[in-house]
Amino acid sequence: MTEHLDSPVTRQLHALGVNYEVIEILLDPDKKPVRSLEELLAGQNRNPGQIVRSLLFRTGSGGFILLAVAGGGKADWGMLRKHLNERRLTMAQPEEVLEATGFPIGAVPPITLPKTVRILVDAGIFEFERVVIGSGVLGYALDIASAGLRKALAEAEIGQFVKQ
Repeated sequence: MTEHLDSPVTRQLHALGVNYEVIEILLDPDKKPVRSLEELLAGQNRNPGQIVRSLLFRTGSGGFILLAVAGGGKADWGMLRKHLNERRLTMAQPEEVLEATGFPIGAVPPITLPKTVRILVDAGIFEFERVVIGSGVLGYALDIASAGLRKALAEAEIGQFVKQ
């Protein structure tokens, strides 16, 4: 664990008075950072389902939507299209993720995103007392109270967006 990490995410959490714990993720070149984080948490007898995954979509009208889901939650595409009033929705290409969010794949947080990215949050995230989010810096994640994340997501749209 690292004591200090400076990123837009940690600065926003500090400004909001939200406490967090930094989790250092040893990056295995053969694995995606999220998979390494899941293994790390499981090895600490923590629930990998508490990881908040940030899924970036491109809408048919050309905008970007970030959907934050807990653990292995699968986006309900039909529900998303209906909520967004979009006929077409695709996953963003890897090169679009950094361009649209400002963060690399594996470290994208659901907060501190550009205003051009609309944020949707699946309510299932808040079923956990604590969650783990991207820090904005590859190789690090942040463990925070879900109530603190809710505070940081004050302007996000919260609903049911995953398959039950």
